[in-house]
Amino acid sequence: MKKTFAALALGLALTGQALAWPTRPVTMIVPFPPGGSTDTLARALTPKLTEKFGQSFVVDNKPGATGTIGATAVKRAAPDGNTLLVTSLGPLVIAPHLIKGGVQYDPNKDFDFITVAVQAPNVLVVPANSPFKSVADVIAAHKSTPDPVTFASSGSGSSDHLTAELFWQQTGTKGIHVPYKGGAPAISDLLGGQVQASFQNINAIIEHVKSGKLRALAITSDKRSPLLPDVPTLAEAGVKGVDVYSWQAIVAPKGLPADVKAQLHAAIIAALNDPPVRQRFASLGFEIVGNTPEQFAAFQQKEFARWKKVIETGKITAD
Repeated sequence: MKKTFAALALGLALTGQALAWPTRPVTMIVPFPPGGSTDTLARALTPKLTEKFGQSFVVDNKPGATGTIGATAVKRAAPDGNTLLVTSLGPLVIAPHLIKGGVQYDPNKDFDFITVAVQAPNVLVVPANSPFKSVADVIAAHKSTPDPVTFASSGSGSSDHLTAELFWQQTGTKGIHVPYKGGAPAISDLLGGQVQASFQNINAIIEHVKSGKLRALAITSDKRSPLLPDVPTLAEAGVKGVDVYSWQAIVAPKGLPADVKAQLHAAIIAALNDPPVRQRFASLGFEIVGNTPEQFAAFQQKEFARWKKVIETGKITAD
């Protein structure tokens, strides 16, 4: 009987500890500078999580090395729920294949996957005065002229670059990749006509399309976007296998206690489904995903293999 009471007391104590988390501020590391999509997600979640748990959740931007510096910092942190990584797909499924010598973490083994929070498609855009009126025009230009079409990207190995590479691989063509140091200068030169096309994230070009400065030829989602209802998907335009999304997710150091993981997941899903948060992301072209840790783990494996193949086939290296 004494053992039974002792076991019960221990169980209650452990339960009490679980319910007490977090007992100090939680750091949400964003491995990129402020202002981008990943940072926007983190700053949308922090007030909701702070309100939910009664403890501060704070954003810590740790940019550098295509997001791998911040990811490495989280991998090395204690798995106690007090350090999280809010990241794009880059550090998890792209950088490990690009960086010579590899990264200082195993993206498939060193993290506990919480959820893919949001995703947004890329859009194939050209300047408003471009002769290209359709995807078929771009493909024909690749195949019938001696000068390949120039595609701007925000950098070698970026989502927009890899989308172009996948597009070329699926259509049996090859354009000229023109990398920039960020999306803003790439879009600036696209607007100026210095480059002919680009696959840009929908939230980065939506206003330029609506104002008539850029022409959208196709979108990489599996269905049309309500923000661009007249723009066909690439599949509708005859190009299969280029359903591509940029996505943002939350992970933790491997070994996160199950109860903390469950609390985090539930709170993040609730925050994502808060009507003002949903509306804010919808206005930017993002879809709420909010999948389970198990679904995220399976998705991670699929995306990791997919971009590994694209990078190896295209013989792509980092800048």
